Amino acid sequence: MVLGSSAASTINRFDWPLAVLCFVVALFLQVGVNYANDYSDGIRGTDKYRLGPPRLTGGGVANPKRVRNVAFASFAVAAAAGIAVIVITQFWWMFAIGAACVVAAWFYTGGKRPYGYNAMGEIFVFVFFGLVATVGTYFVQAHQIREVAVVMAIMIGLFSCAVLMVNNIRDIDQDRLAGKRTLAVVLGQRGARIVYALFLALPYLLLVYFAWLYFGAGYVYFTAILTVPALIIGVTGKTPKELILALKLSSFSALLFSLALAAVLFFLL
Repeated sequence: MVLGSSAASTINRFDWPLAVLCFVVALFLQVGVNYANDYSDGIRGTDKYRLGPPRLTGGGVANPKRVRNVAFASFAVAAAAGIAVIVITQFWWMFAIGAACVVAAWFYTGGKRPYGYNAMGEIFVFVFFGLVATVGTYFVQAHQIREVAVVMAIMIGLFSCAVLMVNNIRDIDQDRLAGKRTLAVVLGQRGARIVYALFLALPYLLLVYFAWLYFGAGYVYFTAILTVPALIIGVTGKTPKELILALKLSSFSALLFSLALAAVLFFLL
């Protein structure tokens, strides 16, 4: 959302109300999918093998129906904000995209044949938390799609994939036992760590595009002060504690990278 709005600002099309609404959509979809995953993994029994922090359903902390209802409520808030965006912009065809977002969020681990259990989780996060979130935020404000927004979307999509991958690397053995075929399980320890490193490194390669176009974009390379340790720990870490640290650093790296690039486009142009 931040990157899409910052890209819109480069052509003087930044719109505060639409930017805030897009933020609400993205935030509550993220909250919703987290609770939906907690619920679906918990009732399947997948989380009994989990090495990471205990979850609400699998850990018996909360009633499964309550966790599910929180997920549905979050999706409802995201949908309401999305409808407001559509009414304001009059892009009625975006109802289809909004519906696809909610359906994809639920069936990531929900339903009888969740695609997150069949090595497609990274595709979901790349498409919906990368391309749709960033390009969509840009489009509703700028009323067009430009290369700059697409490149941004690819970058944040890759970071999102890195976060998911390192999370799943931690649970490879446990997911095998649970019958959960994540991409990390399919690739194995060595392959998954190589792909994780690529997910983290490629955004910095694409950053050359912005450094060439915009003054000051080169400063974003300083965010590697977090990304490089994340990459090293994620590739070499042996214990769940190390991989959880890599997960946290990867998440903060994605956030810092996005904010830094957005700041360049908002304030230095």
